[in-house]
Amino acid sequence: MSDQSTGFRVALVTGAARGIGAAVVRALCARGYRVVAVDSCAADGPDRPAGVTYPLAAMGDLESLVSDHPDAVVPYIADVRDREALAGAAAMAMDRFGRMDAAVAAAAVMLGGLPLWETPAAHVSTLWETDVLGVWNTAAVCVPHMLAGPEPGGCRFVAVASAAGSHGLFRLAAYTMAKHAVVGLVRGLAADLVGTGVTAAAVSPGSTRTPMLTATAEVYGLDGVDDFARSQLLRRLIDPAEIAETIAFCCSREGGVVNGSVVSADGGFTP
Repeated sequence: MSDQSTGFRVALVTGAARGIGAAVVRALCARGYRVVAVDSCAADGPDRPAGVTYPLAAMGDLESLVSDHPDAVVPYIADVRDREALAGAAAMAMDRFGRMDAAVAAAAVMLGGLPLWETPAAHVSTLWETDVLGVWNTAAVCVPHMLAGPEPGGCRFVAVASAAGSHGLFRLAAYTMAKHAVVGLVRGLAADLVGTGVTAAAVSPGSTRTPMLTATAEVYGLDGVDDFARSQLLRRLIDPAEIAETIAFCCSREGGVVNGSVVSADGGFTP
């Protein structure tokens, strides 16, 4: 059933079933948004990208998020590598709510553990297709709806980058490349949007307590994630909800002031 009310803002969030993506959905719901929550829900099945050895979010994760916000969250299963599937998610948001005010590209995977010259080409492709082209695809299907919507001046595109978008990380050359590319993508998008009112920004988290950080610990052969706290001036890990609050500001009407910027939400990252 279509709801054309303009009394609330509408967002599409990828990688929404857990981690930073799920925290963003919760933060936006707390601010009265309606959210289309997109995730591949590939879990440990055959649809995981090549080289990913840890389980991705599962259907149960997405269902739990929806059950916590039954009147605000609409689930949609799509892999960000599939632009047509993402276009379907964006179209559903428009059919259901009649507008799109924000899009958050949070979907990503972690691969690494080898020097650049030993990194398998399939791993490089996975990181490029998921972590970079996934952001590209999200912008490509969402921004036109923002431009055509009732309030372009309040519309925001936000990509989740990483501290790796500003630093080189040991044995994570392909991941570092991907996150640097996300930063460049956002800056290029912001330039393309000049004068439209729609804005684009990136948020770069530091070591945040998520399944992806657990996967990073495994890459380095660590027993757990707590050792990563030493690389941040906070001397603690960041909670996903803290990153989500930063992203929620970037999604707001007031968040237009960070247009073309990379917001470092890294706790004082010192590699």
